[in-house]
Amino acid sequence: MSLQEYKRKRRFDRTPEPSSEGSARTGTRPIFVVQLHHASRRHYDFRLQVGDALKSWSVPKGPSYDPSVKRLAVEVEDHPVSYADFEGDIPEGYGAGHVDTFDRGYWSTPYDPEAQLEKGHLQFELYGERLKGAWHLVRSGKPSRQPTWFLFHDKDPFASKIEADDLLDARMVASTKAAAGKSGGAKEVAQKLARTRRKSPPRAKGHRHTKAIERAAAAEGARKAKIDAEFFEPQLARLKDEPPTGENWVHEVKWDGYRILTAIADGEVHLWSRNALPWDDKIPDILQAVQALGLRSARLDGELIALDADGQPDFNGLQKTLSGEANAPLAYMLFDLPYLEGWDLSRTPLIQRKAVLEALLQDAPAHLSYSSHVVGNGAQVFAAAAEQKLEGIISKRADSPYRGGRGDDWLKIKRLEADEFAVVGYTPAKGGREGFGSLLLARPAPDGDWTFVGRVGTGFSNEQLRALSRTLARGGSSKPTIAHTEGAPRESKWIPPSAVAEVYYRGIGNQHLLRQASLKTMRPDKSPDDLRDSDRAPPAPKASAKPRKRKAQVAADETGPAIRITHPDKVLYPDDGYTKQDVVDYYRAVMDWFLPGVIGRPTSLIRFPEGIAHSSFFQKHIPSGGLHYVGSARLKEETGASAVYLYPKDADSIIELVQYNTLEFHPWGSHVDDPDMADRVVFDLDPGPDVPWERVVAAARLTRKLLKDMGLESFLRTTGGKGLHVVVPLRPASDWDTVKGFAQGFATALAGSHPLDFVAVSTKKIRHRKIFVDYLRNGRGATAVASYSLRGRPGAPVAVPLRWEELGKIRNGAAFDIRSTPERLKRLRKDPWAGIDAVEQSLEEVMKRLGGG
Repeated sequence: MSLQEYKRKRRFDRTPEPSSEGSARTGTRPIFVVQLHHASRRHYDFRLQVGDALKSWSVPKGPSYDPSVKRLAVEVEDHPVSYADFEGDIPEGYGAGHVDTFDRGYWSTPYDPEAQLEKGHLQFELYGERLKGAWHLVRSGKPSRQPTWFLFHDKDPFASKIEADDLLDARMVASTKAAAGKSGGAKEVAQKLARTRRKSPPRAKGHRHTKAIERAAAAEGARKAKIDAEFFEPQLARLKDEPPTGENWVHEVKWDGYRILTAIADGEVHLWSRNALPWDDKIPDILQAVQALGLRSARLDGELIALDADGQPDFNGLQKTLSGEANAPLAYMLFDLPYLEGWDLSRTPLIQRKAVLEALLQDAPAHLSYSSHVVGNGAQVFAAAAEQKLEGIISKRADSPYRGGRGDDWLKIKRLEADEFAVVGYTPAKGGREGFGSLLLARPAPDGDWTFVGRVGTGFSNEQLRALSRTLARGGSSKPTIAHTEGAPRESKWIPPSAVAEVYYRGIGNQHLLRQASLKTMRPDKSPDDLRDSDRAPPAPKASAKPRKRKAQVAADETGPAIRITHPDKVLYPDDGYTKQDVVDYYRAVMDWFLPGVIGRPTSLIRFPEGIAHSSFFQKHIPSGGLHYVGSARLKEETGASAVYLYPKDADSIIELVQYNTLEFHPWGSHVDDPDMADRVVFDLDPGPDVPWERVVAAARLTRKLLKDMGLESFLRTTGGKGLHVVVPLRPASDWDTVKGFAQGFATALAGSHPLDFVAVSTKKIRHRKIFVDYLRNGRGATAVASYSLRGRPGAPVAVPLRWEELGKIRNGAAFDIRSTPERLKRLRKDPWAGIDAVEQSLEEVMKRLGGG
């Protein structure tokens, strides 16, 4: 069925359900959603994304984990993908009743989904919070007005006697009880639920790993130790031209995929990229498979690959699957085990670690595979890999320990000559080609800069050309951004090193440039800084090489670690001439004033890799390449999933983030050690067009007065933009629902009592000559600019705390900048916000008084 049937059945001016327009969701893997629909006959709506639509079935009794229970599933019309976000009440006319989201997540199938649906048997896996494991949809052979299917669970480690109704939370039970008051049938269901004992989703039945654990305990060098579930540094390989000889080397296939590290502690599993980025949400199928091992503590090392139709690793298929463009089966090829169930095996010889790993993976869950090896005979193994058109082999010393970082215990030998390079520019497109002609490539130079090594113009798909034209190949400069540009074409457009491309090439030409380069793939999992940790033996510096003046500087406190500032002369504010070094100097000058507002708070960054004249991007997670001095905390998001957020720990955190071209810092109103409790309320007074500054000043004073009438002391800050922030400290802290409810109520009341001056909604067309009281910065995960943060705007303005007595002297919200702010702080005898953390005022008490309680 098409979405036309969905649209035909609905009047979108009468129902809150989404229309089909704009429903396609790209850049993610296919999703599933199960919605609990309290219609006249209560049922579960089961939906799987296939292409740009949700294939949908009505399941009256809901899914069951019991493989012997086959639940009727009535096929209904396709729904738009945007329907996955729908919750609420459907009015009379079609399916009236309340809709709750029961579960959502990703799903996969090893076969073509449309072909399976046409045949009448769909095999698939679900990766949700409540629904997990392998499932089947089988079409009934009985003729009926609507096609009927049977939904049932496979006999896998998640199989149990749990029913969907067992997994309802309090909100869903309340919705059922509310529906019971309107429908006799629903009343019976509500009575049944009242007797049902709430249960948690089943955990995978773990395997017994007695043999593997016994081998670990008996292994040479094994020692008792405890670990956490955080990232651990992977062992890396050195690139060589020929495999080593001798029986002390073992040789494995070089899998063409992404390196994935698994850390398990107290039964909690986390997956990490080689650069310490969390991958739990990207590959839920692998996460679920590792969980099914049933381990309490372990560290696993391996490669994530996708398999093509012939069972061969397919890197392009992997990238397309992760972006939702394809649905290739994923496999986690495991080749090392540095820790298992209380035993640290990092000092154990590799050959023994692999024996423990092989025992562990006996009868392993789907998606997990053991990467086997051959002892000795390296040349023959490499020849066999080349014959099978594999990327190459990895050779490892059989007696080597597991050591993080790059060394000579692990060697990689590639079948084709290929390497990774930083993208440092492009050439314009010629003829009928779209986007750009070629990408300019560079590798790290001995003096710390970059050396041009050639360009790549072939091997790009049309989609890659379009995507790279929007991101990399735009806004280039005729002035080189790297030191060594010998051999570069005259028409080159240069950008800072900003991405990594992996290319094939046919040797090195006379000018030391790549010959016949062809793109293998872009590497979004790596950054240019990763290339400084080369997998090749480091080249000897050229005798004629001369260091460039002020190309890299070190920023460090006298007692602190050195943080290397690359490209300090890069101009970040072109109209004003302020450089990256100026930004470093600014944050060093204001550090004592700046730090109290950001330390220990989850913080979102705005980074400007090429300066404020070019694109910026928003970042709240650890960037590619990893960070040394910035804290990380795993926090739950509104979707229920968790993610790793960054937060500043000290001055070195700030300087390291500035090294990554961060200009703006936007912290949460809470701390990482108690993220659910807010200790700030922020009202952003944002003037619309043609609002004179005098009215913004008056609005801030009125806001202060109204808050004071409620018993709340407030503090003032310029935003570095058009407006002002009025900040209310809370001690004790309040939960986010209370804070957001108060902020919204205050803003709405202010707009209601002064309708000619204020609005409490962000709609631009009604903001002319009015001030928007933005209360939306007071939700969990919302942010506001930090005091003393720079802004990425011409003039390099700064958000600056004020005394209320100063307000009449300020000319606008961007009155202070990168130069005047440090001078102001030198003159101040006292912090304008002195005592803000000592103010004791309870929002709950205020709410009680306002409510008459």
